[in-house]
Amino acid sequence: MSRFWTWASLVIVLALACSAVASAQARSGAAVLRGLDKVTGHARDFNAPIGRPVTFGTLEVVVRACEKRPEEETPEVSVYLEVYDTAPSVRRSERTEAEPRREIFSGWMFASSPGLNALEHPVYDVWAIDCRS
Repeated sequence: MSRFWTWASLVIVLALACSAVASAQARSGAAVLRGLDKVTGHARDFNAPIGRPVTFGTLEVVVRACEKRPEEETPEVSVYLEVYDTAPSVRRSERTEAEPRREIFSGWMFASSPGLNALEHPVYDVWAIDCRS
């Protein structure tokens, strides 16, 4: 009976280790995002490495996590990102010299539901497409 529990424990530990490695791989790399300039109508895909700021127009995008479900599950890509607007504020009352950028979005975006947590900006749209390692 004790051999059974030893083998069962070993199998559980190996399964958890493999799961942790797969999860770490899913969180590394870069997110593929699509940006739309609403004024020109131009859309382009761009890679955003995790933890490094990427510029799209006057936006600065920082991806904190990118997770992609395994192929055998229902497809889903989840990206946690922070978006800052670096354009100077139009209203004089909002301008501050100490704060050159304003955070306009922080949260999860889902590729299957782009409207669920949408970026609200008058000029730009950004949404999640994929994760790359």
